[in-house]
Amino acid sequence: MREASMILLALLLALTFISWIYWIFACWCVRVFFRNPQAVDPDFYPPVSILKPVKGLDPQAYENFLTFVRQNYPEFEILFGVLDADDPAVPVIERFQREFSEPNIRLIIADPLGTNPKVSILHHLVKQARYEVLAISDSDMRVTPDYLSRVVAPLANPKTGLVTCLYKGGEALNLTARLEALYIGGAFLPSILVGRRYLAGRFALGATLVLRRSDLIAVGGFGAIADYLADDYELGARIGAQGRRVHLSDCIATTILGAESLREFWDRQLRWAKCIRVSRWQEYPGLLITFSTPLAMATATASRFAPWGLATVVTSITLRWGVAWLVSGHTDDRVLRRSLLWLPLSDLLIFFIWCAGGVGRRVVWRGQRFELASGGRLRIAEPIPLEEVTGGREGFERTMR
Repeated sequence: MREASMILLALLLALTFISWIYWIFACWCVRVFFRNPQAVDPDFYPPVSILKPVKGLDPQAYENFLTFVRQNYPEFEILFGVLDADDPAVPVIERFQREFSEPNIRLIIADPLGTNPKVSILHHLVKQARYEVLAISDSDMRVTPDYLSRVVAPLANPKTGLVTCLYKGGEALNLTARLEALYIGGAFLPSILVGRRYLAGRFALGATLVLRRSDLIAVGGFGAIADYLADDYELGARIGAQGRRVHLSDCIATTILGAESLREFWDRQLRWAKCIRVSRWQEYPGLLITFSTPLAMATATASRFAPWGLATVVTSITLRWGVAWLVSGHTDDRVLRRSLLWLPLSDLLIFFIWCAGGVGRRVVWRGQRFELASGGRLRIAEPIPLEEVTGGREGFERTMR
């Protein structure tokens, strides 16, 4: 029994050390990525169609949409798409149409195409878009006035097939939202930069997808990924498989979190965790080394809280704070910096979600229960009764993102 305990302790200690190496390397990746700002070609401003798939009313939706209207860019249009004419976001979009004559703003009522409602909307928006360059962004994103010029610029290189960008959490109005902002800035963003060096950049993030219509058609259009949950990842992987470059812009968008319940946060993160496990199962176990704080806590417990065991906890937390502080400085993430004391709790919560994501295939997305099939395809299970959603109708609308 004692021998088994010693083996477990040694294993936990080794994993903790490996996790420290991982986060030190992540710090290096962050510094390298942000070291030299990416240039913008002053002569490359092709007309752009901004595509915004919408379902439900996100926190501060009007303010979010407004940042896309106020772009310092010569020629662009904005196409909003919904699946239901009675969607609560429609009055907000119609308000924009009344208030702004430029850019051209259109609202498209889309028909369902596949299991993924977002992709169904995008399929119809692409058909209505006027321009060759398409810029796709999630409805809860907020951007700076130079956003469009920065994310379109890499397409000046004909070898670039897709541009994507990182994002941070903003307007976190309660503790749960702060925990999500901590995860986004303190864990997700640096992990993306690590993955960028080892996955050949064949991934994309829903915060921004900018590509040419011709490259989209070459991979089968959105119809080819209409039944996948991770549509952004699928699009990046397919364009990369065509020999085209997937470029990660240093432009940082902001996802507006508002006030969210722990259940909303859990369901969303669990959905992403299960999607990774089902579609890229070989990567899922490796995520264990990203959980420095939980690993150190397990090590301290196995050591019966010996001084050196407690020191591993202090070291892990300090290292994680250092990573988050570094990211916040490069991304001007004030929510992340103000919430640093809660980072250990965020790390623990994400660890428990990773454990839960290791079993089962059922996920909750946009008020609907789905089952994940092999490769990350979606199958409809059943709708969620309104009374089960936190906050009733208001809570249901918050889950529509």
